[in-house]
Amino acid sequence: MEIVIDIKHLKKAFKRNEVLKDVNLQLAKGENLVILGKSGTGKSVLPKCIVRLIEADRGEIHVLGKDILKLEATELDEVRKKVGYLFQGGALYDSMTVKQNLVFQIRRTQLEKNKAELRDLVEEALANVGLKDAMQKMPAELSGGMKKRIGLARTLILKPSIILYDEPTTGLDPVTAGEISELILDVQQKYNTSSIIITHDMKCARMTSNSIRIMKNGKFEVVGSYDELRHSDDPEVRAYFS
Repeated sequence: MEIVIDIKHLKKAFKRNEVLKDVNLQLAKGENLVILGKSGTGKSVLPKCIVRLIEADRGEIHVLGKDILKLEATELDEVRKKVGYLFQGGALYDSMTVKQNLVFQIRRTQLEKNKAELRDLVEEALANVGLKDAMQKMPAELSGGMKKRIGLARTLILKPSIILYDEPTTGLDPVTAGEISELILDVQQKYNTSSIIITHDMKCARMTSNSIRIMKNGKFEVVGSYDELRHSDDPEVRAYFS
């Protein structure tokens, strides 16, 4: 089994608030790993530490064989090109069209592409999320679900090996949330991506997860599949599934 993310004894505090106390985690190639936890437990801090949007205080983070915490800026950027990040709100640039948002993602990585290549990449990415006709729309014209899809298209355009999803269905109606969960599965199957999915949406967890971790007291105290945890003897664990 190939491990693409390996985290050992990770710690992160904000002043006196110790959010991540002793996090250990492995993500296998092709796996969708879901992380559950109550609000304020540090779920969303973890993926930011993985790509060093937030600096960890202690511990080890290896991504695709690289020791993330020891990389210089140039080396870190090379790893980041292989790790897609879907933010909660999509994080689109309001002043750019959908096409410009996607092209900017390519240019930011300094990949040399001509106009025809750029057009093909944008069309492929939008087709993958079912929004090929939205190329010239502005973010203000998009629904919440469309923004999530465009955010994912912007991630997919670089064909990452790993995708980090931060609350991918938050703020969406049940039907659209289900569509986003289906899309996460489609991406995994089509590209054999490895993903960490931070969510409180149990339908999303059930649909997308190969395995689940529950964060409690700054660490992962509960590990298992959806069905294993749903039938746990621990009432606190079962409460997530009620």
